[in-house]
Amino acid sequence: MTEAPVIEPVIEVQDLVTHFGDRIILKGITLAVRPGEILVIMGGSGSGKSTLLNHLLGLLVPTSGRVHILGQDINRISGQALSELRQKTGVAFQGGALFSSMSVLDNIMLPLIEHTHLDRMTMEIMARMKMEVVSLAGFDALMPAELSGGMIKRAALARAIVMDPRILFCDEPSAGLDPVVAAQIDDLILLLRDAMQMSVVVVTHELESAFKIADRICVLDQGEVLALGTVEEIRANPNTRIQNLLNRRIEEAELDPEEYLRRLTGQSSTKEGP
Repeated sequence: MTEAPVIEPVIEVQDLVTHFGDRIILKGITLAVRPGEILVIMGGSGSGKSTLLNHLLGLLVPTSGRVHILGQDINRISGQALSELRQKTGVAFQGGALFSSMSVLDNIMLPLIEHTHLDRMTMEIMARMKMEVVSLAGFDALMPAELSGGMIKRAALARAIVMDPRILFCDEPSAGLDPVVAAQIDDLILLLRDAMQMSVVVVTHELESAFKIADRICVLDQGEVLALGTVEEIRANPNTRIQNLLNRRIEEAELDPEEYLRRLTGQSSTKEGP
């Protein structure tokens, strides 16, 4: 009997710990992203979602632990190697992060301008191909201020995939959009994953979006992985904090009198933060 081949993860995080000053933000995060899957990272405010994403993007150095992207430890490779690795990933930022002084076409071409030596015509063709994919054909000359919220999100996705990345990172892709446009963005992410055979990491607090697009969901709480599993497994998880998150129930925090007094008097706390 032939053994099934071992499939290496495209992202592997092991025992990731991060401090901001005296506060501990991430407390030993361990997870992996498989080839071709959509992993959604979700959790309440202050759970560590954005900090974890910044580590995956190589923007933060952890206190301890490691982050491997496509087999490389991103905190132990040279700056040149990290730059080359980033060319194999795409990022769609929460607010779009389009440059207001550049047209839609020039915004989408920017990674090609920065990282390739292609001629202008070739770059324009490549950018327009991605604009077709995200239903922005014909909007080349518009400026970001002339775009709707949904168009800005689609333009950001087009820029993120213009170099055909192996991994796509999306930060709150449907936040601030009406339900119909948000559903269109969800459908687009699924389309891109299937058409381009990418792995996708999505950070979101939108439950409906997470349940629609995720192959697996990682729930963070106070800097720890509370649960990691399929949509069905997360829905059925009996953990009170997970159910509070899924059902939008407020969790009453216990008041520590000594901590409360320290806050009132402006004294630093020795407790670990979330």
